[in-house]
Amino acid sequence: MAGVQLIQVDPEESGMRLDRWFKTHFPGLGFAQLQKLLRSGQIRVDGGRVKTDRRVHAGETVRVPPMDVDEKPTGPLTANTIKNRADDDVLRQMLLHEDDKVLVFNKPAGLAVQGGSGVTRNVDEMLEAWRNKKGEKPRLVHRLDRDTAGVLVVARSRSAAQSLTAAFRERTTKKTYWALVRGVPREKEGKISTWLIKEATDDGDRMRVAKHGEQGADHAVSYYKIIDKAAQNLAWVEFEPYTGRTHQLRIHALHMGHPIIGDPKYYQFDPNWEFPGGIQKRLHLLARHISVPHPDGGRLSVTAPLPPHMVQSWNLLGFDEATGGEPDE
Repeated sequence: MAGVQLIQVDPEESGMRLDRWFKTHFPGLGFAQLQKLLRSGQIRVDGGRVKTDRRVHAGETVRVPPMDVDEKPTGPLTANTIKNRADDDVLRQMLLHEDDKVLVFNKPAGLAVQGGSGVTRNVDEMLEAWRNKKGEKPRLVHRLDRDTAGVLVVARSRSAAQSLTAAFRERTTKKTYWALVRGVPREKEGKISTWLIKEATDDGDRMRVAKHGEQGADHAVSYYKIIDKAAQNLAWVEFEPYTGRTHQLRIHALHMGHPIIGDPKYYQFDPNWEFPGGIQKRLHLLARHISVPHPDGGRLSVTAPLPPHMVQSWNLLGFDEATGGEPDE
């Protein structure tokens, strides 16, 4: 890099430590070299000497001296580069919506959102391929179970992540799920209110319904309505979770006596109930729609299509996707 650069701090970078700011703009600059440039006064912020832990603010100007580093990493094609390209392709195929602040993906069933035991690929890791020119990686702001398909919202910047995370925490976000359950609930629509607690089992962590006041239990509330049914064997149910507990809808469906078809954790086998032929034993749960306050104002509403295994089941049962109607905002 030749010549002195004067770079203005972007609003999205406000509050970043100076060493982190340099890491995003000049990933090839080592920490020792950065400290040397700071001690000699060659790097300044708004004309003043600074240290690595100084936090920069929107509109400030960072003086960057000539440095023998590239602003963008270069080099031969590596296994990591190839992986990034593959992840980029998959992410683009999943993309439902994008703008300057928000990405919304249609996560397929079976793909984990984050890493963990037995997870070889996950969305969070794949997002490394979408780091921007400043080195910022898109941020997850909520989760979906590995076996659940549908809408997944991701923030493109730190400030957008703060806004979206607050929306989920304050419950100004509305989420709608579609599920295929065993049997048909007695009431066409209703509310499910329980306390849930996580417990360790030989088959991994599971949620269970707890008693009010039980240590570690969280209150969970969901609403449901029946959209269609196949005799008294199966029902297409729309769920709207008010709270966002782990496996909430799956355990609430079980609590009603109507577990979600294909649920590997909570589907309880009934020897007197015959599993319909032609239906795959995969979790029939879709995060169908989300409506969330957009960081720039207004609301963002995105709908995901049925995943292939649910399309197969809907066709077999004669369900019409259009029967579900347009989600309420």
